[in-house]
Amino acid sequence: MALEDILRAKFEIVEGFSIHVDKVLFATLIIAATWLIIKLLRRLITRPNFIADKVNMKRRMTIFLVTKYFIWFFSIILALSALGVNLTTLLLGSTALLVGLGLGLQHIFTDLVSGFFLLFEGSLKIGDVIELDGVIGKVMEINLRSCELKTRDDVIIIIPNSKFLAEKVVNWSHASEQVRFTVEVNVAYGSDVEQVYQCLEAAMVAHHQISETPKPFVRFVDFGESSLKFHMLFWSKNTFRIENVKSDLRRDVYARLAEHGLNIPFPQRDIHIKGVENLAGLKDKLEQ
Repeated sequence: MALEDILRAKFEIVEGFSIHVDKVLFATLIIAATWLIIKLLRRLITRPNFIADKVNMKRRMTIFLVTKYFIWFFSIILALSALGVNLTTLLLGSTALLVGLGLGLQHIFTDLVSGFFLLFEGSLKIGDVIELDGVIGKVMEINLRSCELKTRDDVIIIIPNSKFLAEKVVNWSHASEQVRFTVEVNVAYGSDVEQVYQCLEAAMVAHHQISETPKPFVRFVDFGESSLKFHMLFWSKNTFRIENVKSDLRRDVYARLAEHGLNIPFPQRDIHIKGVENLAGLKDKLEQ
């Protein structure tokens, strides 16, 4: 059998509907070409010199995801048309099925619609550090139905897209890559305040993950019950692992304060018990 005859061969699946070999091959080529185009598009969009670096990496990934879903959508339609499937008839015939699916899977459809909103609005991008329901994590993937969030414990959490639209979400990376943080330090009464300022400022300047601009500074917050309260305020781009930065600062501050004879006090309480004298007199009477 010649190759031309093989390509013209057809197989009847059900009565009135048959599949041609050449149409199947053409549809397969469409899917394969789509997969290849998306792979090349990902490399093009995510490479460092894309559009002269005017679009940051997070925005590039959003552009890629939106483009990918549109390409796949039209590719599938084109492949079905190549197979000879009447899309109008298919849609009309599946209307009742789609209504049933919509009622039974309404939460999934809500997540799908929410996914499109997230991609088009750009309020959430890959690499953003967010806080949702008290959980802080980095966005690793944005899919149509859900997003993958990596916590500081390196645990991946799958979150439905609808939660990002229905609930309050804190995006630490939305407006700027660096965020301001605070570390509280308490020192004993009688300490040299100017010396405390110098120690805290020097600790922040010495840390390589604290931004030089805006300049970090120290704030004298309040007179506490047993200590003077200070805040170290600084900006950092390492929002995801900021607890490690805070830990380094506390260790450095403790060493600098000890070096200059400045103490970090512990809470102290004076307890006065009424009636102790009466108890002592009662004890003497009992002993007599």
